[in-house]
Amino acid sequence: MFKIVELENGLENVEGFYCGATNVGMRPDKVQGDVAFIRSNVPCDISSVFTSNTFQAAPIKHFQKYPKDFKTDFVLINAKNANAMTGEKGVEDIDFIMSTLSKKQDVLNPVMSSTGVIGYRLPLEKVTSAFDTLDFNSKNSDDAARAIMTTDSFKKELAYKVELEDGTSFNIAAICKGAGMINPAMATMLCFVITDADIPKTDMDALLLGATEQSFNRISVDGDTSTNDTVMLLANKKSNSYNKEAFASALNKIMFELAMMILRDGEGANKLVSFEVKGAKTLEEARKASMALSNSLLVKTALFGEDPNWGRIASTIGASGIACDDETLTIHYDDLLIYSNEFRELDKAREDQAYTIMKQDAFKVTCDIGLSDSSYTSYGCDLSYEYVKINAEYRT
Repeated sequence: MFKIVELENGLENVEGFYCGATNVGMRPDKVQGDVAFIRSNVPCDISSVFTSNTFQAAPIKHFQKYPKDFKTDFVLINAKNANAMTGEKGVEDIDFIMSTLSKKQDVLNPVMSSTGVIGYRLPLEKVTSAFDTLDFNSKNSDDAARAIMTTDSFKKELAYKVELEDGTSFNIAAICKGAGMINPAMATMLCFVITDADIPKTDMDALLLGATEQSFNRISVDGDTSTNDTVMLLANKKSNSYNKEAFASALNKIMFELAMMILRDGEGANKLVSFEVKGAKTLEEARKASMALSNSLLVKTALFGEDPNWGRIASTIGASGIACDDETLTIHYDDLLIYSNEFRELDKAREDQAYTIMKQDAFKVTCDIGLSDSSYTSYGCDLSYEYVKINAEYRT
């Protein structure tokens, strides 16, 4: 048995870790930082999951230059510049930055993560000037969480204490950013999870992959996948406490809650909607239909308009390419049946009930294909017609 207790604030709850931020002029507002760090006073095991975009950004390429299962004690993060599509020079710029850092602070295999505009090299003088103002012994998760924000409207940080039956405990905490270009292949998002749990590296790798699949890989805001998507898990093992089941539960919880924060902060979004597809022939078909629903701009704009008509839901399932039949399909909004073979037209009473459900800031759409027993749930949000129109014009 174990107990997960939510803590106030974020990264500063984890023993042996330090964090903070400064402003070097990449973000005009001097009140908010644009360069942040996370540091451990002992080497950490590190596990990671990166974007599925073929054009991975320079920080990811730099990370992958290290040998397998390397240890690190330092993560540097910048906003406003993605350092993506910058070629080998972008990787060399990171080498220069870390070389400069090593003259100010003793670091082991430092890694970098970036978010912002694609196609521009990092302003080296500005980034390296951060090392003159950063307090490497600070514990300011609030500053770090705010510094990595781009289009985010609020900071995203969480921390838990996990109490085990044997009387020991460990802590886990995370900061995250993300609000737009959110697609099920993670999102335009960065997430940094730290823990003092005495977790084996093999467990870190497996549990991080599983937690990512259950969280960031199940959300969609606008259907785009970034060049910089990154999730990192760092463990300094200072607590001498660990239980695999408890850690998996805490990691899944913290990453899922952060993923829901991203959806709630989606650009132009007002509603958080879960799409459960069940009764599909295979898990892959359930996943395919569910993700089609969470990605569909037609569905998103229908949700924004609070239109209770089930037509766009059914049409998207039919277009997804899975095996389905309109005679076995049922659709529910929360617990309200809005479509079945017997009830193909919404009567006034059910239409009014559906409208009331859709006015909520969160609800569930359940689609039972009625052919077998495979199920999958993804998560999406509504988008305004104006947001879709503006982004369509921009992408053109």
